[in-house]
Formats: sequence, structure tokens, C-alpha cells
Amino acid sequence: LDLDIDDLLSREIIEPYKELLIKDTAHKVVLVTGAGGSIGGELCKQIINLNPEKLLILDNSEFALYKILNSLEVLISKNKIKASIFPILASVQDVKKISEIISSWKPHTVYHAAAYKHVPLLEQNIAQAVLNNIFGTYNLVELSISYVCKKFILVSTDKAVRPTNIMGATKRIAELIVQAFAIQ
Repeated sequence: LDLDIDDLLSREIIEPYKELLIKDTAHKVVLVTGAGGSIGGELCKQIINLNPEKLLILDNSEFALYKILNSLEVLISKNKIKASIFPILASVQDVKKISEIISSWKPHTVYHAAAYKHVPLLEQNIAQAVLNNIFGTYNLVELSISYVCKKFILVSTDKAVRPTNIMGATKRIAELIVQAFAIQ
């Protein structure tokens, strides 16, 4: 029995507007935080095929960063892509390091996928959830604005809608932070 993931989702697939993605990615410097995670890694694989000038992949896990770097290098070789990839081992909680990264690389587009997301773990580690998901987002948004990044995209979760757990609550606050900066 062949199973297709689309059959399980029971909803219409909405394809991205490729021309919008290309506009903010092709021949641009792009930063992806949480690049070694499931969502961040997939974003990197999609972005690399849109020919960024430079793809900055940031993660606080050495192993995750190593794995996504290797995957991307295979894609580059296989598809003869000209983009350069720069792995950055850092945390979005480190204001000084994030400031150095954004001020020196000057990314056009920031995809912020870095987040702690495992609900049971975060229920037992509330302070770390707050530091990473809330303050890390605040740091990144504030510095992206300070150094005039053109686009900032926050990856969130359905758990941020009427949150019932720490992870959802921290992601909801992250959304509110991005919205507050957007209306300034």
C-alpha cells in the first residue's frame, strides 16, 4: 500500500508563490535561524534551490548544523547551484553574537525558525522556553530592524492560537513581538 502524505492531511495543498520567494531570496544574503531543525532544515533546502548569493545557516546544535550543511552541500553539487553556504554555530539568545552576524553579513531576508518546540520538555524547563522563544525572537527582530534587513519571516505554530502550554504561549508572545515591531 502506497501512502501519500497529502492523503493523510485531508486538505487542499496550497503551493507557495514562487515569484515572491525568488524576489526575497535569489541573489540575496539569506539568514535561517534554527537551520538544523526540521522546519529550518527544510527551509534551507528550499531556499538553496532559489539561488541565494549566500545562505547563512545558524543553529545552536553543532551536530544539527553539521547535518544540514552536509545535506545542502550534496544539493549544491547535484544541482550545480552557485550559492555559498556559511554555517554559524550560535544561539539567538546571544545578543552580541547575533549583532555581529547581522551587522557584518547584512542579510536581506531572515527566516527565524529557531525555537524550542517540544511541549513536555518546555513544561519542565519554562525559563529556557522563555529565554529562547521570546527573548531570542526579540533580539533577532530588534537587530534585524537596526541593521535594515528587508524581510523578516517568523516560523510559528498552530499551538500559538489560544495556547494551552508553555511552548504555545512563548510562540504566541514571539508572534506579538514581531507584530509590534512591524507597526512601528
